[in-house]
Amino acid sequence: MQDCCPPLFEGDLDAAGAEELAGALKAVADPARLMLLNIIASSGEACACDLTAPVGLTQPTVSHHLKVLTEAGFLERQQRGKWAYYRVVPNRLADLTNALAVGAH
Repeated sequence: MQDCCPPLFEGDLDAAGAEELAGALKAVADPARLMLLNIIASSGEACACDLTAPVGLTQPTVSHHLKVLTEAGFLERQQRGKWAYYRVVPNRLADLTNALAVGAH
């Protein structure tokens, strides 16, 4: 007997990969976090002290969002005195895009 339809997806995403991808998507699925990523990526580097005004959030809230993005591997953090500076991790966004593009042809 022949199947009626071909499989929808023939990728190599296993359970562990799906879990990691879901965590990454969850980290960026917030408008403030997307704005922060955009600001930091376009600046090359940004001090946490300069990120509250552009997103219109308090310092503790911005710090929380930066922590989530850092833990998800999108940002790297460097402490300089009392301030933290953030940079986008090279290729992390590309890795996310590639994971989503698999089988999209």
